[in-house]
Amino acid sequence: MNTRTELAVKVAVLGAGAIGAYVGAALHRAGVEVHLIARGPHLEKIRASGVRVESPRGDFEARPHATDDPTDVGPVDHIFLGLKANRYADAGPMIKPLLHDETTIIAAQNGIPWWYFHGVPSKYEGYRIDSVDPGGAVSAALPVERAIGCVVYAATEIASPGVIRHLEGTRFSIGEPSGEISSRCTSFAEAMVAGGLKCPVEPDLRKDIWLKLMGNIAFNPISALTRATMAGICRHLTTRELVIQMMKETLDVAARLDAHPEISIERRMAGAERAGEHKTSTLQDLEKGKPLELDVILKAVVELADLTGAEAPTLRVVSALADLLNEQVTATPQLTPRTIPG
Repeated sequence: MNTRTELAVKVAVLGAGAIGAYVGAALHRAGVEVHLIARGPHLEKIRASGVRVESPRGDFEARPHATDDPTDVGPVDHIFLGLKANRYADAGPMIKPLLHDETTIIAAQNGIPWWYFHGVPSKYEGYRIDSVDPGGAVSAALPVERAIGCVVYAATEIASPGVIRHLEGTRFSIGEPSGEISSRCTSFAEAMVAGGLKCPVEPDLRKDIWLKLMGNIAFNPISALTRATMAGICRHLTTRELVIQMMKETLDVAARLDAHPEISIERRMAGAERAGEHKTSTLQDLEKGKPLELDVILKAVVELADLTGAEAPTLRVVSALADLLNEQVTATPQLTPRTIPG
């Protein structure tokens, strides 16, 4: 029996990859008008036969509209941004056709968001984090007044074009930069819950940002540098100690910004160990030859350490190594020098 009922909200998922297509399929199942914006074989498969979600909570299928052209969609109430943060600065032309006066941009990103110092009075109010928003390019593409933060606790992957494998977790915490429990947040949260997802509206989303960042800041770059899984990093005594030290330094920077994640390092490590032989998203990107999304995860916290006077020596060393690795991944191949006969 089809229990789908229409909800009076229109959502575009820009970057309908593993997380985006999963969210889009869940919202469509709830009766939301959903438009997936994707590309390549993944888009073609969705156009032909919809999105299939394989999940331990039960498989399901959805057939939302899918396109590679936002002008096919027009203005929407919410844009769920599934792009990697290193693509935000170039997203302006894709965003513009989707906007009306009250359209929100809900960015499901790891790390420190471009809006971090927007909305809450502090001595750093309005500070632009250059590693996150270089030259203001991200703020120009994604106006901060439209931003709703989103911290993702779900794990998904594209099993094949059009097929999303849901591994664990259904929580997508959202919140206003100001901490207000706004109607635009509750509107989106209600649609997510109707689709079978958890979507608490948090009065202080920055706590969630730092809680998740405690793991990302250590496991993501270390996994890329060593090619190890999360469990492998935890099992190895010296890398385990390295993770713990990076978490301590991250909490120091957070505390200097008056953010206090309500979780111990021991519990955060235990959660990482339960992930088992899981490859981080950064390691997966490395194996695919894609740029590493570490500016917002690691380099941003080093910049915030400079801002607040934190030493963060371990974060600085790992950041330097990861930055060199990323340069090698993204470098244009050089011509092999000719040997000149002597």
